[in-house]
Amino acid sequence: MTKQIRQLDRVVIRFAGDSGDGMQLTGDRFTSETAQLGNDISTLPNFPAEIRAPAGTLPGVSSFQVHFADHDVLTPGDAPKVLVAMNPAALKANLADLPPGADIIVNTDEFTRRSLAKVGYATNPLDDGSLARYSVHPVALTSMTVGALADAGVAKKDAERAKNMFALGLLCWMYSRPYESTLRFLERKFATRPDLVGANKAAFRAGWNYGETTEAFAVRYEVKPARMRPGTYRNITGNQALALGLVAAGVRSKLPVFLGAYPITPASDILHELAKHKRFGVTTMQAEDEIAAVGAALGASYGGALGVTTTSGPGVALKSETISLAVALELPLVIVDVQRAGPSTGMPTKTEQADLNMALYGRHGEAPLAVIAPKSPSDCFHAALEAARMALTYRTPVVLLSDNYVANGSEPWLLPTVDELPDLRVEFATEPNGEDGKTFLPYLRDPRTLARPWAVPGTPGLQHRIGGLEKADKTGDISYDPANHDFMVRIRQERIDGIVVPDVDVEDPDGTARVLVLGWGSTYGPIGAACRALRERGLPIAQAHLRHLAPLPANLGEVLARYDKVVVPEMNLGQLAHLVRARYLVDAVPFNQVSGLPFTAATLENMLEDVVKNA
Repeated sequence: MTKQIRQLDRVVIRFAGDSGDGMQLTGDRFTSETAQLGNDISTLPNFPAEIRAPAGTLPGVSSFQVHFADHDVLTPGDAPKVLVAMNPAALKANLADLPPGADIIVNTDEFTRRSLAKVGYATNPLDDGSLARYSVHPVALTSMTVGALADAGVAKKDAERAKNMFALGLLCWMYSRPYESTLRFLERKFATRPDLVGANKAAFRAGWNYGETTEAFAVRYEVKPARMRPGTYRNITGNQALALGLVAAGVRSKLPVFLGAYPITPASDILHELAKHKRFGVTTMQAEDEIAAVGAALGASYGGALGVTTTSGPGVALKSETISLAVALELPLVIVDVQRAGPSTGMPTKTEQADLNMALYGRHGEAPLAVIAPKSPSDCFHAALEAARMALTYRTPVVLLSDNYVANGSEPWLLPTVDELPDLRVEFATEPNGEDGKTFLPYLRDPRTLARPWAVPGTPGLQHRIGGLEKADKTGDISYDPANHDFMVRIRQERIDGIVVPDVDVEDPDGTARVLVLGWGSTYGPIGAACRALRERGLPIAQAHLRHLAPLPANLGEVLARYDKVVVPEMNLGQLAHLVRARYLVDAVPFNQVSGLPFTAATLENMLEDVVKNA
């Protein structure tokens, strides 16, 4: 039968089901095919912290949302236009997010009396009229998958597990996605089980063919490729980009990279990715705990490597004493904090921006260091290079504040050329630097950067004392002299304050805005989308986004003074807003959310509209 093809400019799809239904894999494969087609994309994985929550329950629902378009997109989308619900729990958990008229594809095989009762449905929503405002497409995903694999030679349980591939095939048909790379992916994933390769490929093709032949789906959709800068792109998550940025930092600095890490959600993928790149001089060590991990990383820096440790908020708390030691030793160290919702164990798989104060101040004594935050998944690559630059140039620990939203989200990444990457080469101390030509002074500072010399242990003639006790200026001898301690505290702060960072850019197209929205980290996308929407409606508004949080850009005070109102949206209780108020005496207005989910553009648009109209 001939089916109508309708053009769309963008689509938001959410795949939802049990943790064991493969929704993350399904969403990832759909995203990969979409990226290959040339659409701009943004994704939002959302899954429970439990390894396996009870099947069919609301806490066990896992989802993956993908927003793809023929133009640039900044967020994973506020509300899905399409929901694929693999069971009643997935439907109930996500129904409130759907706009009227949304398409719901439901796996009718799972809507049994027991499954409905498990999530509190007294009647079947597919029959009682409660979904009348949506376009519901009942599909017997499980039984059709089992039927399609009747001759595949796999057990019924394995056949049922392939229903996510049936759903993926159907969605790829509906939205005219290519599928060749998914078939190749299945061959790699199940290489040791040829029967599962055949079963999953057959399930995928069955889903595609169902869409092609059934009368239930009369329309097929197309979303044209987006106009993007020329070059080679790949789809990448924030954690992958950050890991590759660290690899690139090692290559550009000509230093070995050492990662000391203890597995913790949501930072573990950085360890997994870096472990694949030994050929680039990367060494990874899964330590016995967080303290051992950072100690090993600092030891690697002492030995002449680029030391890195990755963790999330609870791990940073455990590492704080060793980070303070790195401040006193004045050695390069990159500390990656992939923030999650706290306090304590909190919600490990949910996002938050609540570690800013800890990154800035969470150490004993006056222990200043540099802090940087990427704004998007692909920006994690460049943020890692920048963190390495600051650490190596100024001999300081640097905290890189990612978060769960950025780390697990994905977007197209334009691969840079090698010439675009910064030259990070360092000069180690190779000979005595004292006036007598025989003495090595480990705290004799570079007059430009205030960094002390970096001497690889074992270099002849450069013996020096190292440790956490206060050191005397220049000589590095242990010192309890009050004046010396005062000097060392102040010079360490001056070294951080003197780090050269780019000025903050302001997006204010016509220069008439009276309201500035100031953000940092992963709020870039929702803020940008909200500001774009307001400008399209004729409301002037300016946006500035901070990558460097310590030191702050030199022009930030002047930028803030230009505007009548400064609004600071954050996924915390106002940590940057408080800092801006204290530092610049600006009446920054905080707008805060700590729900474990990123801001929606619509939420920010509504709030900012009121601020602009009343400014």
